[in-house]
Amino acid sequence: MSITLSPSPQKVQEALKALGFTNQVLELQSATRTSSEAAQAVGCMVEQIAKSIVFQGKQTHKPILVIASGPNRVNEKKIGELISEPLGKADADYVRKHTGFVIGGVPPLGHLEQLEIFIDEDLLQYEEIWAAAGSPNAVFKLTPSDLVKMTGGRVTSIK
Repeated sequence: MSITLSPSPQKVQEALKALGFTNQVLELQSATRTSSEAAQAVGCMVEQIAKSIVFQGKQTHKPILVIASGPNRVNEKKIGELISEPLGKADADYVRKHTGFVIGGVPPLGHLEQLEIFIDEDLLQYEEIWAAAGSPNAVFKLTPSDLVKMTGGRVTSIK
């Protein structure tokens, strides 16, 4: 069965393949922009959604990606201490410029440039998790260990 994906999800599928992963990107009829929408669409708990949140260093303006468990809020002060500068919000234009993807669809890999990545330790307790795949209605299933391998991200407490 051949699956035709939209351009952004196709970029994610190609990035997965280039890294040697066989995960399959799925485009869904319903939006998966929020963690609860994504969990409902794929039939998992909200905690199993690996949401990608892009920040920027307030001084260096470098992009920082935090991959958090669905219901968790990022403690910006804690992440700021890890990168030795305060975190600032990233608007939609900044996110697209540095990742190549829209807010609500930012995947954990396949970005336009190298991002410093932090992974919520809470995601490691699940056998499988789901991440955005390039658009607000595209996702893919993966394991927490695959997430760490494919991103090179640092596992830490983000709360």
